Amino acid sequence: MNPEIHLLWKEMLADLTTAAALWELFIIALACGIAWGVNGALRAYVMRNAPEKWKLGIGGVNRVLFPLSTLIFVQIGKIILSHWQHTSLLHLASTLLFAMAVIRLAVYAVRYIVAPGGLLKTLENTISTSIWVVLALHLSGLLPEMFKVLEDVKFKIGKHPVDLLLVLQAILTILVTIFIALSISRFIENKVMRAEHVSVNLRVVMTKLLRMFLLTIALLVSLSAVGLDITFLSVFGGALGVGLGLGLQRIASNYVSGFIILLDKSMQIGDVITVDKHYGVINDLRSRYMILAKQDGTHVIIPNEALVTTSVVNHSLVEHKGRVQISLSISHKSNLERAVALMHDEAMQQERVLMKPAPDVLVKGFTENGIDLSLTVWVMSPEAGSGALQSSLYLAIWRAFEANGIAFAKTDAAAKLAEI
Repeated sequence: MNPEIHLLWKEMLADLTTAAALWELFIIALACGIAWGVNGALRAYVMRNAPEKWKLGIGGVNRVLFPLSTLIFVQIGKIILSHWQHTSLLHLASTLLFAMAVIRLAVYAVRYIVAPGGLLKTLENTISTSIWVVLALHLSGLLPEMFKVLEDVKFKIGKHPVDLLLVLQAILTILVTIFIALSISRFIENKVMRAEHVSVNLRVVMTKLLRMFLLTIALLVSLSAVGLDITFLSVFGGALGVGLGLGLQRIASNYVSGFIILLDKSMQIGDVITVDKHYGVINDLRSRYMILAKQDGTHVIIPNEALVTTSVVNHSLVEHKGRVQISLSISHKSNLERAVALMHDEAMQQERVLMKPAPDVLVKGFTENGIDLSLTVWVMSPEAGSGALQSSLYLAIWRAFEANGIAFAKTDAAAKLAEI
């Protein structure tokens, strides 16, 4: 066991049989109480006076500040009390509080980078478990022995000899630097995306290039920090080239297509497009795919490669408007011309419907049950959806048909019931 850890446990066990432990426990309780009061006062002040966006994050800030402020007060008590007795219990409390602060700070930062979901929960659990395991090994005195075991496991990457401890240090350093790079990237992205004088596509391109640049710098810095020769990356570069040529070609194509779309400005967030049989509003443009919000509320994920290799109808290139269509059938005995006129008039009465282009009513065909009609209208702000408008159109047309003696066509099931 590490001599320092052994001495710490020996002093702490000795203090537990004396009144010294009571003083240490009193200082810990006092530090927790003061920290709780300070954080409570800070929370109350923010909720009363701070802007709304600060109020949303005060809960997470409090969860980080509580162990940090408690740690500060415990350290102050430890310095004072060390003039008269051992402070091994305070040392242990400081270590635990520091671990708790690091965990909460890491979790808070992860939530800033990663969107809510299963991945976020997994990362939070992994971070907290890893820190507690390392802390347990440290307090038990097994951490140095664990380092020696890992250092004895040696192997080669290409022609470069490495040990398992060095690899784990490299992985940890890479993760930390990438974590910092992503945090900086997200902060700058939020600033750039609010720059309304810059086009949406250019903002997206700038943020994606910035993220790639920061991640590359983070990787190179982290490898240099642990003493690894950066030239050994040529081994992975060759493997990556083979992978791109074999199995990753489509993925690489989607990334390249994404940048082409953003740079040529043929599409941007908010445009109304038709891809294949999907009609909707571009909700988001990602590096690998696009999210299309359809009028029925569903979202379609379309690979960027499909947007480059297939025909795409962009209805927003001329004017930002969307198409809404409904279909119905009337009986053969109804006045067809009157029905067409009523459908057109009722569409013109709707607030969202545009006058130019005017609503269009078409006779789609004749069936055994009746005459099929369709109504097409154009609206502004298609991202607002079409469900409410379609419902309003159906209701208005039904009332007009009822008032003018126009009957809807019976379905096959209704016709059979009528015969019985």
